[in-house]
Amino acid sequence: MTKANILLVEDSKTQGAETKKFLEKCGYNVTWAQDGMSVFKVATAQAIDVVLLDRVLPDMDGSQICRWFKLNQETKGIPIIMITAKSTTMDKVQGLESGADDYLPKPYEEIELNARVYAALRTKTLRDELKHANQELKEMLTRVEIMSITDPMTGLFNRRRFEPLLDLEFKKATRYSVSLSCMMIDIDNFKVVNDNYGHAVGDVVIKDVSLIIQQSIRDVDTACRWGGEEFVVLTPFTNKMNAVIPAQKILHSLLDHTFAGLGGKKVTVSIGIADVSAPDIDTAEKLVNAADIAMYEAKRKGRNRIEIK
Repeated sequence: MTKANILLVEDSKTQGAETKKFLEKCGYNVTWAQDGMSVFKVATAQAIDVVLLDRVLPDMDGSQICRWFKLNQETKGIPIIMITAKSTTMDKVQGLESGADDYLPKPYEEIELNARVYAALRTKTLRDELKHANQELKEMLTRVEIMSITDPMTGLFNRRRFEPLLDLEFKKATRYSVSLSCMMIDIDNFKVVNDNYGHAVGDVVIKDVSLIIQQSIRDVDTACRWGGEEFVVLTPFTNKMNAVIPAQKILHSLLDHTFAGLGGKKVTVSIGIADVSAPDIDTAEKLVNAADIAMYEAKRKGRNRIEIK
């Protein structure tokens, strides 16, 4: 079992030596500091489980050290037992108000000191366990949140996440009279891929297309798997003519790409683009619908092409 690390802060050489010897006999690792500056050096250099802090030190008051421990993010969880010959009620109150977890007046029985240290260690263990549990809970909630807003196959946002972002960007574009374009992308003849090569290969195609889309757009753009083999991209501060640039990049990248399992067969997409400049596009939903209509027009005209609404 790992030994607990005790920081003993005591300026009396006699008292410090006796206390250190007793605590080591009880099975603890003890670091002995005789002034305030030494305490800071030890506390920032090694892990401490409990601090036994003398109230009166040659260079500063123990309450100052106590406050430093409790204000420091790395040390605030360490239990502090203040030990002092000052035993008035006010002295105890001041010590506890400065952040001490316990108060032990001198002279003290060694058996009581050990009991106080044991109780402090138990408290720290419970704090550490709670902190660890909270961290695990936070990480789990983060994972759940990520899972709820992303498409598991491609890692792109799903519609649940995309729709509020679309609404927000549309409101910003209309309020500040800035450009906003929407790009609807659909894989051509995807059913043929699934029917002839199987759904596993179809999944690879969807993943590869999503990656090419991500690589073709800017960091400020947002890509989403809209459903099945269909994707949507939102391009803020970009009109529909300038949105053609990343759309062309997607088409060209797909023609250069080799899809595993297709035996060299190429995969193309049809892309429809719309922006907020049209007077009849007065809602975020109409922007997406306009891009969708343009995409179907691209399919009607032969696929592997871009149409602008």
